[in-house]
Amino acid sequence: MIELDNWALFHEIDPDDMLGRIAELPQQCRDAWANVQSLELPSQYRQVNKIVVLGMGGSAIGGDLLRALAEPECALPIVTNRDYTVPAFVNAETVVIASSYSGNTEETLSALAQARERGAKLLAITTDGKLAQQARELGVPLLTFCYKSQPRAALGYALVSLIGVVHKLGLISDKTADLEEAIAVMEALQEEIRETVPVTENPAKQLAKRLYGHLPVVYGSGYLAEVAHRWKTQFNENAKAWSFFEQLPELNHNAVVGYQFPEELSERILVVMLISSLDHPRNKARFQVTREILTRHGIAYEAIEARGESPLAQMLSAIHFGDYVSYYLALLYEVNPTPVRIIDYLKERLAQL
Repeated sequence: MIELDNWALFHEIDPDDMLGRIAELPQQCRDAWANVQSLELPSQYRQVNKIVVLGMGGSAIGGDLLRALAEPECALPIVTNRDYTVPAFVNAETVVIASSYSGNTEETLSALAQARERGAKLLAITTDGKLAQQARELGVPLLTFCYKSQPRAALGYALVSLIGVVHKLGLISDKTADLEEAIAVMEALQEEIRETVPVTENPAKQLAKRLYGHLPVVYGSGYLAEVAHRWKTQFNENAKAWSFFEQLPELNHNAVVGYQFPEELSERILVVMLISSLDHPRNKARFQVTREILTRHGIAYEAIEARGESPLAQMLSAIHFGDYVSYYLALLYEVNPTPVRIIDYLKERLAQL
């Protein structure tokens, strides 16, 4: 296991500078919010009864996070669609937002074509590619941005752009102040977890060291349920590691029963609990009892508390912390966090079939 305070090794393992992309999340959110302000939507886009976000991977998680953030105040259902087809309920009273970093995601393009056939009101968010080309040809509202990274590292654009769109639809309140708070909280958090802060004072490095050689299982509830999902995928793609996530209170109705077998796994699992001051009081109690059950079965856990006052600040601060943890875990495994060669192989093989 390498020494996380040996910064000279960082560039050797991370030649594509994923660390730089992670550190840019606060500014990325700021830029994405400014970018979405110029988007103009036809008035008929407000005459709908549901929203569907099309996307995969790093683009789709923005839809999941949007839903978690908007549900308490948005009167319309928001659904994230990860497939080649769209549900039967997609029709002329649906706003369908195609979100694809590259603009060439085959599942998203296929689902968009079907949504168009159903008469849905379409919108595209992308850097370029076939999605941008089709949007221009069809006269569909198009929001483009320029940010060179892996799709998962462009989360600021994937999430903040969607928040701006839903606000423009008149479905949620203006999030300018909440986003400013979130950015300030993330920038302050960076001072505690950035690469120059030694392990002895850096909670993100400390958690990565605890996770080394273990299977991360991430728990969250309410606003942080989909943040736990984000942690899971970052462990997968950055650290190239197995990981899973669960949501409270649902996990208390099934997952807790599965702690028993296989017994040999109990020492190789580390549960990470994402805690929020905004959690439902009963979920706070459930976290407490779940800790007791984990201890009874000899399963280690860590609790990470989100920072900030607003839901958006808490979500983004927890995401930012998790991104750093996944990065440090990649370094401990001595693997370049940027490439996703298995996904590249999948795309190459699929192109042959």
